[in-house]
Amino acid sequence: MSQHPSAGAAFPRGVALLVAGAFFMEILDATIITPAIPRIAESFGVAALDVNVAISAYLMTVAVLIPVSGWAAARFGIRRVFLSAILVFTLASVGCAAAASLPMLVAMRVLQGVGGAMMVPVGRLAVLRSTGKTDLVRAIAVLTWPALIAPVLAPALGGAIATTGSWRWIFIVNIPLGVIGFLLALRMIRGEPASGHWSLDWPGMLLLGGGIATSLIALEKIRLHGTDWAVVAGGAVAAMALLAAAVRRLLRAAQPLVQLRVLTVQTLRITVASGSLYRMVITAVPFLLPLQFQLEFGWTPLAAGLMVAVLFLGNLTIKPFTTPLMRALGIRTVLLVNAVLSVGCFGLLAVLHPGLPVVAVAAILYVSGALRSIGFTAYNSLAFSDVVGDDLTHANTLNAAVQELAAGLGIAVAAVLLGQTGAYPATYMVLGALMALTLAETLRLPGDAGAAVSRSG
Repeated sequence: MSQHPSAGAAFPRGVALLVAGAFFMEILDATIITPAIPRIAESFGVAALDVNVAISAYLMTVAVLIPVSGWAAARFGIRRVFLSAILVFTLASVGCAAAASLPMLVAMRVLQGVGGAMMVPVGRLAVLRSTGKTDLVRAIAVLTWPALIAPVLAPALGGAIATTGSWRWIFIVNIPLGVIGFLLALRMIRGEPASGHWSLDWPGMLLLGGGIATSLIALEKIRLHGTDWAVVAGGAVAAMALLAAAVRRLLRAAQPLVQLRVLTVQTLRITVASGSLYRMVITAVPFLLPLQFQLEFGWTPLAAGLMVAVLFLGNLTIKPFTTPLMRALGIRTVLLVNAVLSVGCFGLLAVLHPGLPVVAVAAILYVSGALRSIGFTAYNSLAFSDVVGDDLTHANTLNAAVQELAAGLGIAVAAVLLGQTGAYPATYMVLGALMALTLAETLRLPGDAGAAVSRSG
């Protein structure tokens, strides 16, 4: 594969926007059906709880297959894999919309997950390989917004569609977007197969996929059924055993599924550790807020969804200033200040109560959204700042898999904390304490960490 382009390479804005759109669809479809679960259950004649398997099947498929994306890009080429992924995702959306039973819906969601798992990491790799170091922050800023916006919009959008029309429209809206994305990708995406023989590390895939799947299944059981500690402990032991065996295999294999040696790059290693904890904590907020607004404040689903959308407003308005901040202060300083302010913001979230003026609630959520945007962009920029050449494939795959797992863990942890404490303020305070832990890793960064991408060039 080609090396990373020179600093003078033109910024591929069109490719970055295309991949961001694909990323948005992938994340949105993870949870958009949640508000429609009662309608789906009614149409299939099943219990509402049973429909959750359609969410779990999608998330598990994406998480398990992401590690395979690096091999697929090398073996078949970025262009071919990305086009195939969009096609599979779109056709699976047609199948979801036409599903006549719950098993058919679950099968189509698995197929959708196959497309999503290939679409996003491979698309991001296309952007990384065509972007110069000095423009990497700009590219990452574009690629970050779906992870910020989609989880916030999904509940409101899914609820609105399910309320005003059939739940099947949740999937139908993907079809024209998929067609447009496919046609644009035909013109924009490049990337041929790598030279040499690329065999798939089947033992590594099975062990790593099994470990990730076991983790997500255990977390989903916690979310749905509470804390049966015997089940939790058994799932945790099984997941750790599989993941430990996977690490051993990846370290010893001649052509591993993921090259763990990329973790010798300090900036990537700290991003994987601290950045995944950050994503876990931040992902919990859009999950908790709609519940709190409806169950504790007594708001309607629409009112709760509109208030949570204020997070999106914070994301959107701070975005133009994120890159200049990193260029002016450096990524390390931005991450440290952002972590301190985020801990304080969790303290503000802990004081939310029904008697608080709506304007004050909106202000707190706006600040939370702005901090989310800065943190996500900074960590994602830092991840690839010192990674070059063919290592980009493995770094991208590893980071994507860890971040996906962290996002799932965030929802599960929030549900467990809320169940154990029985109070939203206590849950927010614990999450704030976990956020504070990110400071320890960030302090280990050198002052010029990420300078290759944050300097103006």
